[in-house]
Amino acid sequence: MSTARERILEATGELLATKDALAISTRAICDRAKVGMPEIYRQFGDKQGLLTAAADIGFERFLADKRRNPLTDDPVADLRTAWDSHVGFALRNPHLYRLMFTPTGDAKPQAIHEARAILLKAVERCRDAGRLRTAPELAGQTILSANVGVCMMALSFPELFGDPAISGSVRDAVIGKVTGDEREDTRIGPATVLAQALVGTLTGSAPLDGAALDRLTGALRGPDAPPSEP
Repeated sequence: MSTARERILEATGELLATKDALAISTRAICDRAKVGMPEIYRQFGDKQGLLTAAADIGFERFLADKRRNPLTDDPVADLRTAWDSHVGFALRNPHLYRLMFTPTGDAKPQAIHEARAILLKAVERCRDAGRLRTAPELAGQTILSANVGVCMMALSFPELFGDPAISGSVRDAVIGKVTGDEREDTRIGPATVLAQALVGTLTGSAPLDGAALDRLTGALRGPDAPPSEP
């Protein structure tokens, strides 16, 4: 038979499936858990203590998902998989996720430290494979901060930031930056070439020499134009 504490936490979790934490009353929790109001204060001190305990349970589920992520021979690809699973958890559990990652008051979910530790191990695998540009701790903090930010924007403004392509774009930019796997677009359009040439010429910092002129002419002629006569 479940204890009063377990029933209260279960009731809170069920309500968080459809409502934000701020919209859930202690009365609603007690009614669902079939306990009196004083029981919340005996078990958790106050509502904030209860919400912190509920957030810790949310982190247990979140971390269980993380541990199920497969490990491959490509640690950078595994980082991308971990990012995507993080976003998936947030989208499946929007109210719980907000409670986990935007706590109020002095009590904070302690499981955030384990989440950081799991990510740090994943980043250290990249370092050990020679695929990390910065210190593992900084890389982990950067990735987690960006990952949470993407989730929060998608949950708060889904019409603006809910497109999965946004998450993928930020993921590749952040992970690519810390691992050196950026996929930079090295193509230079005619407008860019022209602007560079004009700025250099007008300021005198880089006169438009023969090579630069050839580069500009080629860009303006387009990729399909025949080569100029020597």
